Amino acid sequence: MRILVINPNTTASMTATIADSARRVAAAGTEIVPVTSSMGPVSIEGYYDEVFAVPGLLKAIAEGEKAGIDAVVIACFDDTGLDAARALADVPVIGICEAAVSATAFIAQKFTVVTTMERSRLPLEHLVHRYGMSSRAKVRAADIPVLSLEDPNSNARDRLRSEIALALQEDRAEAIVLGCAGMADLTAELRAEFGVPVVDGVAAAVKQAESLITMGLSTAKRGAYATPISKPYRGLLEAFEPGRLAGS
Repeated sequence: MRILVINPNTTASMTATIADSARRVAAAGTEIVPVTSSMGPVSIEGYYDEVFAVPGLLKAIAEGEKAGIDAVVIACFDDTGLDAARALADVPVIGICEAAVSATAFIAQKFTVVTTMERSRLPLEHLVHRYGMSSRAKVRAADIPVLSLEDPNSNARDRLRSEIALALQEDRAEAIVLGCAGMADLTAELRAEFGVPVVDGVAAAVKQAESLITMGLSTAKRGAYATPISKPYRGLLEAFEPGRLAGS
């Protein structure tokens, strides 16, 4: 099976981190196909960035389906463009936030999502509510820029650790969910350091994608995720006209 793992921002070094996490957990015979978005922001921090990350995401999905991928993982914890992607694609599309919180629910009654920027905290709280976990999950922000996680001279990782410590003490969290795909490479060391389950959404999404493929399931095409209605799109978005983007 082939799983397209898309980084919907345009920072290739973050895609490499994401791809490493995906490949570590992929089953033998699963090919991870990592892609960096060809257009949009260098990081996704809040609603404005998210909107402009969606066109590049959809373009990558359309190209991946033409190339014969079996599932898609959207590797941004905002689950950027998830509903639009499911409407576009026939194959299963997994968002890493939904994958992470659903997986964590199997192993902990109370858990905390620790994300990057404060401006991302409320959007993630909305997602946690959407996924039915509001009574079990709290969301915290370490207030660190996403790209600072890749800067060895920043104190981003120390601030992340401090926020995790507060979650364990103040929230009485039984597990920690890493609320950014750029944190994926820290999973093992944080588990060892804090002695609790630490869940990376990229890994969780890959395993859930494999399960759906194995069960022969694909995205429902009636109702909410029905194929978009063909109609003209104008201006800069002309190339995203339904049917034209997907090449049908």
